[in-house]
Amino acid sequence: MTTQSHPQPAPAPLPGARPGRDPDRAIKRGPRRVSAEVVAATQRDRLFDGLVHEVATKGYDNARVSDICHAAGVTRPAFYALFTGKEDAFLAAYRHGIAVVSQLMEDAYREAGPAWPDAARAALRTLLEVLASVPAFARMALVEVDAAGPDARRERDGLLTSFRRFFADAGLGPALADVGRDELVSTVVGGIYATVRGRVARGRAAELPELLPVLTYAAMAPFLGTEGAIQATRPIRPDDGPSTTAPCVPAHHS
Repeated sequence: MTTQSHPQPAPAPLPGARPGRDPDRAIKRGPRRVSAEVVAATQRDRLFDGLVHEVATKGYDNARVSDICHAAGVTRPAFYALFTGKEDAFLAAYRHGIAVVSQLMEDAYREAGPAWPDAARAALRTLLEVLASVPAFARMALVEVDAAGPDARRERDGLLTSFRRFFADAGLGPALADVGRDELVSTVVGGIYATVRGRVARGRAAELPELLPVLTYAAMAPFLGTEGAIQATRPIRPDDGPSTTAPCVPAHHS
């Protein structure tokens, strides 16, 4: 019995992957007007892109709503029809972007399995390559999130907690009575996040894929031991597949 394949839906774009004033998303005027829902969705996407670029360039505190609207080619009344203010727009863009990145990591983890070292390394590689492909989003989501208020910081903490799922299949780790597995996983995740954030904060997001060996080793060693981590830390091979860029990134950025 054969199963009929169905086309996969197009992946959602990562905020910041396109300019806000993308001509392909201009609202066409004329007798065939699009629905209000489509207009709002298009304006929302453009505002996400405009916000990410403005926040990455000027910092959260210095990026004004008027700047975001100008970068997106959207009016202030349209902005306030969608968001209550800059913080609300930031949170919406952050949540949307993190959902896109997380889904790409989940896909990579699942496709590279079933061995945990291969799956976890694939998810980590995807994280680094996707963030490197959209440096503006990387800066907004990893650096400027600290300035965006307590709700944004809670979202960031929730993200780090969610990343623990990639260690569910890692095994028991060291047999030390004083080492709790939850604390160990939290320490590993926090260390990876801090290393990635530091590279982005220094304006070197494009170099993130270079961190794959050291971060792979750091992620694996507590659970596999030194020798197992060394085996998992290997150069990228042809059978690993091509690099992963965020959806909608222009080809010359990949």
